[in-house]
Amino acid sequence: MNIESHTINGEKIAEIISTDVIINSTEDGLDLIGNLYYQGFDKVIIHEKNITPDFFDLKNGMAGEILQKFSNYRFKLAIVGDFMQYVSKSIKDFIYESNKVKHINFVSSTAEALKILSGNF
Repeated sequence: MNIESHTINGEKIAEIISTDVIINSTEDGLDLIGNLYYQGFDKVIIHEKNITPDFFDLKNGMAGEILQKFSNYRFKLAIVGDFMQYVSKSIKDFIYESNKVKHINFVSSTAEALKILSGNF
């Protein structure tokens, strides 16, 4: 896993660069928060491919648990991916509601993630 640092308008944003799944569990999400916070970040971009597919099955509660950790620690998150592939109404509603608040964001590009996390939306 590599961390690419972006600074926009004084906002320091981490982008996770990896070909591997980084978040397989709630503990992995918490470890990522701790690792990034230690390095001076409080905003992160992670790509959908770096999150276990189980995250997007809302019945198991993993997404709620992980995203609650990001909210509790006031860590802003943007997940970059193609979310049109998910057909279930519950995941579509979950993504819609998350995006309304702007703390947890599901976006289609890194440029969109940087715009939102830097406050330029």
